[in-house]
Order: sequence, then C-alpha cells, then structure tokens
Amino acid sequence: MTAADLRLAANASNARGSVDMTHGAGGRAMADLIRDVFHKHLANDYLAQGNDGALLGSVSGRLVMAADSHVISPLFFPGGDIGALSVHGTVNDVAMMGARPLWLSASFIIEEGFPLADLERIVVSMALAARQAGVPVVTGDTKVVEKGKGDGVFISTTGVGVLSEATDIGGGNARPGDAIIVSGTMGDHGIAILSKREHLDFETEILSDTQPLNDLVAAMLAAVPGIRVLRDPTRGGLSATLNEIAHQSKVGMVIRETAVPVNPEVAAACELLGLDPLNVANEGKLIAICGADDAATLLAAMRSHPKGLDAALIGEVVADEHALVTMRTRLGGMRVVDWIAGEQLPRIC
Repeated sequence: MTAADLRLAANASNARGSVDMTHGAGGRAMADLIRDVFHKHLANDYLAQGNDGALLGSVSGRLVMAADSHVISPLFFPGGDIGALSVHGTVNDVAMMGARPLWLSASFIIEEGFPLADLERIVVSMALAARQAGVPVVTGDTKVVEKGKGDGVFISTTGVGVLSEATDIGGGNARPGDAIIVSGTMGDHGIAILSKREHLDFETEILSDTQPLNDLVAAMLAAVPGIRVLRDPTRGGLSATLNEIAHQSKVGMVIRETAVPVNPEVAAACELLGLDPLNVANEGKLIAICGADDAATLLAAMRSHPKGLDAALIGEVVADEHALVTMRTRLGGMRVVDWIAGEQLPRIC
C-alpha cells in the first residue's frame, strides 16, 4: 500500500468524534478502536495473531533491544508527526548498535477528548514509516487518561534487532586518531519544531529531518565493517552526543566549525534566536567514528546513499584524560564544546 493509499484510507475512515474513557475500558469501544484504527493500518501477520503478545520467529545472531518514549509538542510539525517520529527514533536506536531492526512494539497513552481523526492520522503515518523502514509493529497497547491528565497523545515504542557476531559498535570504542564523520546537516529537526511551536515564519520552511537510518547504516557497514561508534545526535544535538562518546571512551575530540554542515536557513534561525546549532536536536542524522585509514571509504559510501549526500568529516579523536570536546572556530581560535546547560528546547522528541 502506498502513502497515497494510506492517506485515502484515513480520509475514508468512519473515525469521527473523540476518544473517551470507554476506549480504554476493555469493552466493545476499545475493541472497535483497535480494529478500526490500529489493526486497519498497521496490519501484518504478527498483529493478526490477536494474542496478548506476538510470537516471533527465531533469528541467528545476538539480539538488540531499544526503547524510546515520544512526548513531542506539537504532535504535527513540518516534515513529520509523532507517529512517524516514534518509528524512526526506535529504529535508529537499534541501528546505531549496528543491528538490523526486525520488530517494533507501540504503546499509546491517549487523553480523553483527543480527536479520533487525529489519532487515525498519526497511526497512518506510523504505518507508512514502518513500511518504509521495513520494520513492522507487531504488538502494542492503548490506555486512555482523563482529560487534563495528558497532552493529546504520548507514544512509547520498543525495537528489537539482530546483530552479527562480528560487529562491535559502542560509545566506548573511540580511539585517538579516529575520524569523526556526520551524515548530514545539523539542527534541522529542532528548528522545525521551534518554528511551529513559536509560530515563527521564515522565507523558506524548515523541515524536520526525521527518517529511518537503518538502510544507511547497512550500506556503511558493508563498506567499513570496522566502524567503531555510531550514535544519532537527538536531544542535546551534536555537542551532547560527542561529549557522551568522549566520556565513554575516555578520549578528547577536536572538530572544525567550518566542516560541520548546517543548512543556511537553520544557521540564520539559530543566529536570530540566539541558539547554537551544535546543541539543536536531529532525528535523521548520525555520527560515525572509524579508524583514520577507513575514513575516505566510509565517507564515499555515505555520500553515495540518498541519506548521506551531505556527509562530512568534521574532526578527529585525540588523547585527553579530561575527555574534552573542543572546536577550531571560523576565526582560527579554539573553544570548548560543552554539554548544554538546562533545557534549550523541551519536548523535542
């Protein structure tokens, strides 16, 4: 089923009105909601089992599991919505381990009074995202809370993937001399959310970069099986993620400001709002760290993939017992790239 088919199905739905407490009470209303909204759009052989859990097939390799909760505001934003984001976020967390994502679970907490049409729109988007990623939602749950005790919809997803015995990727693997590569421009998601939330108009609409990265990661591992670290710079952006890796690996990092790709519109918005694009969240980009000898091969593989066209080598890992991340600025000076203090953009994912 194509994206157009899914949207037509949603438009043709009889889902009208709003969610009430009976939709979470375990009776006919809940069964109708599950059948007419969730099973209708997320349909697959696992959901069709109709049991309290999904009976999954056996796999060869080690299993990886990741969980993510999504409380983003607003629920619909330029370039995506909470449904697609809840799939992309968990698929990407599994992929950042070097694993191939296989299955997802999804749990919805829905506030009484939430429009059924909006709920179906979210589920349709989730279904499309799952199909595009090739990772089905195989089990799930819904709960309804009283009006005023939620904020529309919260979604928790859990992903399971399989990892080959030969793959060893983790935040503690970076070594002095390694190359630091990003897959594309920084800060797009955070600025897209902020512009929608604060009703900011820019000459060019800034879209979220939310997307699944499992296919990009597969292409990268095929080219360079020895990638040491993969991480998606979501909350806290590039600066927080590099600091996390530096502390896990007990190394320092030096990046170059001129090498970090940032869309001109995002850079202009950050300057206007007094934000640092290094601190702004992404939902469809990754950081890769590999040996210096593998950097050119990995960069070429990333740039040959549609989701890595703007990949860039931004710096190197260095020996530093203090695990500092520093940046050579456009003016030639050096500054520390520290963890962000406080909450720059709450409820960003």
